[in-house]
Amino acid sequence: MLKVKIVRLNKQAIVPVYATAHAAGMDISACLDAPVTLAPFSTMLVPSGFAIELPEGYEAQLRPRSGLALRSMISLPNSPATIDADYRGEVKVILINYGKEPFTVNHGDRIAQMVVARVEQIYFEEVGELAPTVRGAQGFGHTGTGRQEA
Repeated sequence: MLKVKIVRLNKQAIVPVYATAHAAGMDISACLDAPVTLAPFSTMLVPSGFAIELPEGYEAQLRPRSGLALRSMISLPNSPATIDADYRGEVKVILINYGKEPFTVNHGDRIAQMVVARVEQIYFEEVGELAPTVRGAQGFGHTGTGRQEA
C-alpha cells in the first residue's frame, strides 16, 4: 500500500476515502464556508481544504463522479485532471454544469473522485520513420460501429 502525506488546510476538510473495499477512486468532498450555486453552462473552482504530497513517480487524477454526471450533468471539464508529485497547493476541483438547471454545492458534498497512479517520464528518440503495423495511421472510428453488416 502506498503512503501519501496529507495536510488539512481547513479544519473542516474531509479527508478522501474509498467508499468500498474495491473502489479505484477516493471521494473528494467540497470544503466550503457556505453553499455555492453553479449556473448552467458555467464552471467553478471548488476547494477541498487539503493538500497532498505524492511520492516521485506518481500522479493523482481527479475524475467526475458518475452519479453527479447522470443525475445533474455535473462533470470536470479537464477530466482527468492531473496533480503532479511536486505540487503542494490545495487540491481544487473544476466543476462544470452541463445541465439546464442551477446546481448547488454544499460543504461535504462528494464532488469528484481521485485515483493515484504510477507514471513514467519518457524521452523522445527522433527517427525517420516508425515501425509499420496492420492498423497504421487509421484512427477515429476506423474499426466501425461494432454492428454486423448483413
